[in-house]
Amino acid sequence: MVVPSLQCMGSLSSDELRADGDGGAPEVVVVVAAAAAPSSAGGRGKSPKGEGGKEGAGKRDKEKEKDKEKEKEQEKGRGSSPPTGAEAGTGTGTGTGTGTQRRCSVRIQTKQRAEKELLVRRRVELLDKSDEAPAAGKRRNVGGRQRSGGESARAEKEAPKVEESAPAAAAEEAVGGRESGGGCVELVENAGSEVERKSQVAGGGDNVATVGEKSDFAKVKETLRLFNKHYLHFVQEEEKRCNKEKAEKSKGSQKPKPKSKPKKGNSTEGDTKKLAMRPDLKAISKMLETNCVLNPKKRFGNIPGINVGHQFFSRAEMVVVGFHSHWLNGIDYMGQAYRKEYSNYTFPVAVAIVLSGMYEDDQDNADDVVYTGQGGHNLTGDKRQIKDQVLERGNLALKNCIDQNVPVRVIRGHESRSSYCGKVYTYDGLYQVVKYWAEKGISGYTVFKFRLRRMPGQPMLTTNQVQFVYGRAPNSVSEIRGLVCEDITGGKEDIPIPATNLVDDPPVAPTGYTYVKTIQVAKNIVLPSASTGCNCRGGCIDPKICSCAKLNGSDFPYVQRDGGRLIEAKDVVYECGPNCGCGPGCVNRVSQRGIRYRLEVFRAPRKGWAVRSWDFIPSGAPVCEYIGILNRAEDMENASENNYIFDIDCLQTMRGLGGRERRSRDASSGTADQVEKHDEQKSEVPEFCIDAGSAGNIARFINHSCEPNLFVQCILSSHQDIKLARVVLFAADNIPPLQELTYDYGYALDSVFGPDGKVKRMPCYCGAADCRKRLF
Repeated sequence: MVVPSLQCMGSLSSDELRADGDGGAPEVVVVVAAAAAPSSAGGRGKSPKGEGGKEGAGKRDKEKEKDKEKEKEQEKGRGSSPPTGAEAGTGTGTGTGTGTQRRCSVRIQTKQRAEKELLVRRRVELLDKSDEAPAAGKRRNVGGRQRSGGESARAEKEAPKVEESAPAAAAEEAVGGRESGGGCVELVENAGSEVERKSQVAGGGDNVATVGEKSDFAKVKETLRLFNKHYLHFVQEEEKRCNKEKAEKSKGSQKPKPKSKPKKGNSTEGDTKKLAMRPDLKAISKMLETNCVLNPKKRFGNIPGINVGHQFFSRAEMVVVGFHSHWLNGIDYMGQAYRKEYSNYTFPVAVAIVLSGMYEDDQDNADDVVYTGQGGHNLTGDKRQIKDQVLERGNLALKNCIDQNVPVRVIRGHESRSSYCGKVYTYDGLYQVVKYWAEKGISGYTVFKFRLRRMPGQPMLTTNQVQFVYGRAPNSVSEIRGLVCEDITGGKEDIPIPATNLVDDPPVAPTGYTYVKTIQVAKNIVLPSASTGCNCRGGCIDPKICSCAKLNGSDFPYVQRDGGRLIEAKDVVYECGPNCGCGPGCVNRVSQRGIRYRLEVFRAPRKGWAVRSWDFIPSGAPVCEYIGILNRAEDMENASENNYIFDIDCLQTMRGLGGRERRSRDASSGTADQVEKHDEQKSEVPEFCIDAGSAGNIARFINHSCEPNLFVQCILSSHQDIKLARVVLFAADNIPPLQELTYDYGYALDSVFGPDGKVKRMPCYCGAADCRKRLF
């Protein structure tokens, strides 16, 4: 936060400026010194009688005595109540040296308020001036632990409100007032971020950039991960609602309940028969309530962190990152609320459109699009036009884009079985709205048409033309090039895993190891006996009854959707084991079902062998377990030369040792007891490890990334010894087909030593925006 110099703040002392407790803007505190009142006119010079000074002094003494008597009477009227407001002062001024401050008359208080308002305005002007110069070293510190949504909300409430002239001026300067010779708006790609930064500085928020700022791509990824967490949470709520009825039926309590008439427009028919399919909207509401939405203010042009080709797996994902702010409407636009910020524009103005094939009159030729306006469309029926469109709202916003040469973001939606909404949305760049007209559509109603042309100089389109509701899009890989092995598992896995090599000449297959499907245990290790299981039958439904669910806290860690997904990463997950009464389809056995996606091992330049999936993998889905030989860490020879050793550091993660990030832990879970049980082991080095050098599975080929799309989760199923937990890799994001699968190896820099005792260094080639450049 830039603090105005004291010289520019008039006669304020250092005690008269104080910062808010939560990093806010400095608050101006006007302190009234207990100095003598100014002399009367007669006291400034000699009176005609020569006695003016004495007479003035006598009058002042009488006035002081009267003031004291009035103050005593006021004190009696107040009783013993403590002084407030201007009477109490701030307690930080020096006053008369006694630590107290003089109370002020109404006239003085009015004068003080005027001076304070003047100082506040002067402060805002100084902040504006300071923002015009580059703020060296003032970057947001987001590398550490971020504040929770509740803390952010409290900070916003505590931050002082200032005039909106500063952000408005910045907006006009960054986007609004720049035109080229032809009258086309000269877009500044990061203009929105400049507006947001300036408004935060003026408002005293904590989003001022500091050293260690995360990239825009990382911010987008974190926001989407938070959305997926909330989404799965609300999916679980719906599953619990359905499971509750199943549990009641299994107990035989099928007494008919009195039917209450549903309110108009809020029918409950079928509510108890199937899931409510809008947990995504609940997730949006949750993130709005907690101020966790990225880019809450709409902006022109590209959005930082979202490049051409970025894929969204629902409209809700676009909403939470501020890319397209409505989950249903096709046209996103700035309304009259932005008129003060962008005074040079006529509103509404469109900022983004979704071309999803829902309107029968649309025409999509990739670089040239004829887009049908909004309104009059039968969304819930046959997708046909049912009434005339009107030139208002989104339609008027697109028309204003023509008049003001403002491009719009174009997102194409195409059918996909991967997404819960049945479509995947791809950002295809900025388009200029060049023309509009009204005509009779296919169904005989008036529709508005808008011709959009893709702006030059952008990356090539990554999607084909949108397949409309009457068409079908291909969704399979017909052949693979560079095949060197049809199945590296030798038939041991249910789904074959091929290997391809387009890098080496001649191409070679992966060798030097034995593929194993289950953990191999060293001879000197004895596994704990199986723990007592739950008494559930068929499948675990009620977390209040299931003893395994109670170990995880207040609920099951998984949801059934998409074959089972983990809601969020935890210290440790307790699954049902061999002594439990439930079957293999139980919701609490998700990681025990083996590999269920079509994986491929491929040769990558500079990185060796790597792994990718032919299928879409939803966030929270298990990908594979890290399989190898279970050994004691102290028994490993030449460990520095073996890059396939995975330490089982579940206990160290739970304690937060060695810089490990603590994970979510339910207060009622069994993890606290586990930590206390092993509390005597203070070593930061894990006792056991998994060696996949000579024997392992597909996980041994998964590479490191500084921005991974997988995360490691320790799981206990057959026993409850966290030192011997299973290591399973889960999807951290929604992973599209053919994207390389990676996880963070977690090496600390300069932590690996060679046989000679010297620090070993290995460069990192992950290519992430926030790459650390070294693996260890």
